[in-house]
Amino acid sequence: MRSLLVGLPCCLVLLLSGCGAPASGGELATSSQARDASPSVGSADSGALTTGNTAFALDLYQQLRGADTNLFFSPHSISVALAMAYAGAGGQTEQQMADVLHYTLSQGTLHPAFNALDLELASRGEGARGRHGQPFRLHITNALWGQTGYSFLPDFLDLLARNYGAGMRLLDFGTAPEPSRAAINDWVADQTEQRIQDLIPGGVITTATRLVLTNAIYFDAAWESTFKKDATHPGEFTLLNGDEVSVDMMHQSHRFPYAAGDGYQAVELRYDGGELSMVVLLPGEGRLAEFEESLDAEGLTAILGDLAPTEVRLTMPRLTYESSFQLRDVLSAMGMADAFVPGVADFSGMDGTRNLFIQEVLHKALVRVDEEGTEAAAATAVVVGITAAPPQEVVEVVIDHPFIFLIRDLKTGTVLFLGRVLNPTA
Repeated sequence: MRSLLVGLPCCLVLLLSGCGAPASGGELATSSQARDASPSVGSADSGALTTGNTAFALDLYQQLRGADTNLFFSPHSISVALAMAYAGAGGQTEQQMADVLHYTLSQGTLHPAFNALDLELASRGEGARGRHGQPFRLHITNALWGQTGYSFLPDFLDLLARNYGAGMRLLDFGTAPEPSRAAINDWVADQTEQRIQDLIPGGVITTATRLVLTNAIYFDAAWESTFKKDATHPGEFTLLNGDEVSVDMMHQSHRFPYAAGDGYQAVELRYDGGELSMVVLLPGEGRLAEFEESLDAEGLTAILGDLAPTEVRLTMPRLTYESSFQLRDVLSAMGMADAFVPGVADFSGMDGTRNLFIQEVLHKALVRVDEEGTEAAAATAVVVGITAAPPQEVVEVVIDHPFIFLIRDLKTGTVLFLGRVLNPTA
């Protein structure tokens, strides 16, 4: 199983359950196939995958932004984990998942494209720095957890082994659901350097669970241009209701990629090695809701395309917070309802029956931003399962009110993490 590291941890879990009796007479089949280390994927297919994943990221952001709280998640982790479930979907379930997740590629092309993207991301950060004297890290890992004695189709297991490096580990959900949950949570914690704890809460794994698909991401990277610690001092951050809170504000002047438009500023902070970056989207004060409502994949692409090197005097807060989500109802409302309905869901590509449905999709993510760089982690579980003429003036960007940010891979455009800060002290 291959890993990929950077300073943010993230994880996604899909829980799938059997709505009928387990298949009888067959032992669990595990794939002996190795990961395809050189998938044949054209640039058009790679671009289509990234475009679709970005569209899903922003669609999901629109669904999650309703509560007046900080928000942070890894759309990439969620897309990967759900792609593994999608590999076993058929009929209307498959079509609904493709529509919601913006999977425009065929099953035969989509999974090699995810594999190629994962291998591309795995090459990032060679020789680059992480925070606090550590090396740059971007870990992306997948794993399957299957009910011992339950029959899964060899083709399904082979596809996940070839394209996701996901081997199946046998657990006995039927007689030991809580020890099984603990084993999966321990794996998630190990993959995210202990940043994501207890991804699957008690009671989610049941005796009816047959399969859990997991993805975990850990990222740790130093800024290309670090903030001086002695320049950090308390400042005021204005909340949505107009109240102010005191927060440690970091300061630096540097030539950053920068853009401005009607009601927003955008600034990009690159990480050491120049392969990934954080992009901060700062709406005008009092215009967050207006900006969020208009933010879609096309708009984000336009903003990123406008970024140009500019002398910026930057002020931004230190951040540390985490978010947790149970995504079943959200994804169902977005249009993939059949996947969660017993007797309606079609995951026959997993086991040859119509007995499986997704019980829950769980996601948890954490982010830390300081003078040295960024750490982020996330996990998902499916439980069945530029170059422009620089201006001469200095632009000031003071991030002292609610803002949106994302962490992206510069070459592929992949959005690894997406967040919103309403209160940096929360």
